[in-house]
Amino acid sequence: MKDNRLLFDKYKSKIFSADKAAKLIRNGDVVGVSGFTKAGDSKAVLPAFAERAGEENLQITLITGASLGYNTDGALATNHALAKRMPFQADSTLRKEINAGNILYIDQHLSETAEQLHNGDLPKINIAIVEAIGVTEEGYLIPTTSVGNSATFLAMADRIIIEINEAVPLEFNGVHDIKLQKKSPNREILEVTSCETRVGDTYIKLDPNKVEAIVYTNKPDAPARIADPDKKTISIAKHLMQFFEKEVEEGKLTKSLLPLQAGIGKIANAVLAGFLNSPFEDLKMYSEVLQDSTFQLIDAGKMNFASASSITVSEECYANFIKNFKNYKDKIVLRPQNISNSAEVIRRLGIIAINTAIEFDIYGNVNSTHLTGTRMMNGIGGSGDFARNAHLSIFVCPSISKEGRISHVVPMVSHTDHTEHDVDILVTDQGLADLRNLAPRERAQKIIDNCVHPAYKEQMQSYFDRAKLKQGHTPHILQEAFSWHTSLDEEGTMQLQTKAESLVSKKDFSFS
Repeated sequence: MKDNRLLFDKYKSKIFSADKAAKLIRNGDVVGVSGFTKAGDSKAVLPAFAERAGEENLQITLITGASLGYNTDGALATNHALAKRMPFQADSTLRKEINAGNILYIDQHLSETAEQLHNGDLPKINIAIVEAIGVTEEGYLIPTTSVGNSATFLAMADRIIIEINEAVPLEFNGVHDIKLQKKSPNREILEVTSCETRVGDTYIKLDPNKVEAIVYTNKPDAPARIADPDKKTISIAKHLMQFFEKEVEEGKLTKSLLPLQAGIGKIANAVLAGFLNSPFEDLKMYSEVLQDSTFQLIDAGKMNFASASSITVSEECYANFIKNFKNYKDKIVLRPQNISNSAEVIRRLGIIAINTAIEFDIYGNVNSTHLTGTRMMNGIGGSGDFARNAHLSIFVCPSISKEGRISHVVPMVSHTDHTEHDVDILVTDQGLADLRNLAPRERAQKIIDNCVHPAYKEQMQSYFDRAKLKQGHTPHILQEAFSWHTSLDEEGTMQLQTKAESLVSKKDFSFS
């Protein structure tokens, strides 16, 4: 019954269709929308606005938690509905428009968006669209499968639209931990002293007078695309497990390690799955997203608790999660992303952060966002929040791709998201480089020895040996530092001695 979800009587006269609610969005509005990596996003009003924008030539600035599901970002881009987008996206159509310069994109640490809104460094939110399981008797909102920036959007928006999603069971109520921090310098200490600690409410408070529309939906989140572990990801996971075992043997860690964080995507998910057949136990997670591997580890008795900002899983995993929800409810918590990604909490808990790189260089600088230095892929997400503040900052990627035409270890990264100062461990399918306590020249040789694919090792060693002749604390040959990327662009391969007559057009190459 709808009354079980809408307990605040004053909202009942505001039940609108999605099309009618979409008309509340005005040209030029700054719109804050719930959603974090496909989870808990607007499934009716924002798609309806995308269609309306194409007909009426409307544009908005769109701020979310992270990426949206069901091609919503793509529909907005196709209909030229976006003037500016932030802080993260993962849609191929939107990406194309961003790289063409048709949409302005602000790629931002995910912990910073709410902070900058509170500080007045971002434009005022005109209207917030937030998905809910239901509304309390006080008119407060109970989120669904993500929290993201929703609490901040609701607090700061002039007007509010609530989407009540009946596809998410009411039993989901209770997994959230919502706390809005005060504006600096009056901010309180975040007393999260373990992954299980709760510091807030299970609902989001809001001003009922701001609510202009209630829209009902019945649609689950867009499922995550999960790939089975392959030879490369299995090898990466194996190298990491061996590293952790060595850390335990040396007394630096226990068999429960420290709370884990992992980025999204098939590599990160596969690496986490590597813990299933490991000696580690009583694991905990303090991360941004709970993926399939999280629930596999819980089911296997390997993980006791997981804290994040959203749940983004495959269709099969989601069905199992809902069916057996009572087994998970006391083992998970969802928080606002400026708490899940808080530097204060990450430092306190001693997080082991495992994130994916597009490429890294011989000194340990990491590129997470740009293909050949100019073309945006998705965004930095929360990797910087964790890399800078983690007890162990780990980045993983394959050593090569595209039948060996691309090396993911290069002399100098074409774009820097994480400097060598924030990177402890680098892992490819070839091996692991522990960079702790190493000077730049030591780092370079360790990375060449352990992480570079054999097809590129001689080429890389030649570069480094010749660079050392030029001297310098961090030796480089500036005339050659980007020669691998230039060769990829011009010849279709990073192998400098390989001709491109038999290769397809260079426009077909990317790191993705």
